[in-house]
Amino acid sequence: MIVIGLTGSIAMGKSATAKQFAARGVPVFDSDQVVHELYAKEGAAVPALMELVPSAVIDGAVDRNRLSQAVREQPDLLKKIEAIVHPMVRDRQKIFLANAQRTGATVAVLDIPLLFETAREQEVDRIAVVSTTAEIQRERALQRPGMTPEKLDFILSRQMADAEKRARADYVIDTSISIADSQRQVDDILLQLSRPSGS
Repeated sequence: MIVIGLTGSIAMGKSATAKQFAARGVPVFDSDQVVHELYAKEGAAVPALMELVPSAVIDGAVDRNRLSQAVREQPDLLKKIEAIVHPMVRDRQKIFLANAQRTGATVAVLDIPLLFETAREQEVDRIAVVSTTAEIQRERALQRPGMTPEKLDFILSRQMADAEKRARADYVIDTSISIADSQRQVDDILLQLSRPSGS
């Protein structure tokens, strides 16, 4: 089974691209969705985050906006939060990959937003980076509820530059043109991986 690490900076179109892989029958692990589950009421990450950042927990669930605000005010919190959450996500990924292998999948996708930033490159067989122009990225991001130019700049400051991600990728999926065009790129990748050499 070939494991693709799917990544890309904010508002590049990664979630839509992950859905395109899933629509073609490829098992896809959504790291962000798992984080939502860990932060939800009775989620596994809530007790530790309640102890670390009490102001970010409301009615037994982690409020992501409050957590982000706390990190902006105290940047050193980020590594402590990641030390709690990342191992939980990785445990879920291991279970996902074992299940995909058992069901006979030939390709599986790990959707990991911070794949490069958390040094996960060696844990996947191929890396696909989703990308677009800086102008389109900014336009998409600022359309998101609660997003501000200041918040976006802070998020981008934590992420590796898009040019470097593209340079380190096995595949670049450009979402600038249309959904149909990015679907074609996904199909091309799957076609390449279906060949005996996987190249």
